[in-house]
Amino acid sequence: MPLESDLYAPVKALLEGQGYVVKGEVRGCDVVGVRGAEPPVVVELKRAFGLGLVLQGVDRLALTDLVYLAVGAWPKQMKNVRKLCRRLGLGFIVVAGTKADVVLDPAPYKPRPNKRKAGRMLGEHARRVGDPNLGGQAMRAPLMTAYRQEALRCAALLAANGPMKVAALRASGEVPKAARILQDDVYGWFERVERGVYGLSPKGKLGLASFDRKTA
Repeated sequence: MPLESDLYAPVKALLEGQGYVVKGEVRGCDVVGVRGAEPPVVVELKRAFGLGLVLQGVDRLALTDLVYLAVGAWPKQMKNVRKLCRRLGLGFIVVAGTKADVVLDPAPYKPRPNKRKAGRMLGEHARRVGDPNLGGQAMRAPLMTAYRQEALRCAALLAANGPMKVAALRASGEVPKAARILQDDVYGWFERVERGVYGLSPKGKLGLASFDRKTA
């Protein structure tokens, strides 16, 4: 792992190759490049990517829009690092030996709305009954989704009435997606008795008992 000062020469050479006049340690900035009347380029150097470097970069955005973070090793989660820098409007440089490579140039962040994902989120929120999950709970515990709630309602009806037709379950008004839930049988809770008729499997009885019916 190189020292921070070892990153300076490759970064300086990179900027000088683009016509910048480069100087180090200018008013707290590790690297400052000036090219005519253009906005200056500021580069902050760190041996490895971390929160401290990000905070430095964000602070330098008060001086110029052209701020780069330069590190001496490729981050393990490069995809997430790129995403973070892009959202913050920061550029990113990786120095390997004597060469500095620009991975990302700074640019204003313009998020692309994902209407499909947003629709799924709002649909799940609308279909879920009550608020059965604690925000931030460990993922090891099964989350109570709208789908699971509907499956539990379906299991409860079968436990109370015995095998039922899909149409009867749907007509109960509690399981509008009964056909899909029974056919997909994601949790292994249901068993096909005959065409169009389903019952509760032994695993389904255990699943029904393991969840608090109040949350369904």
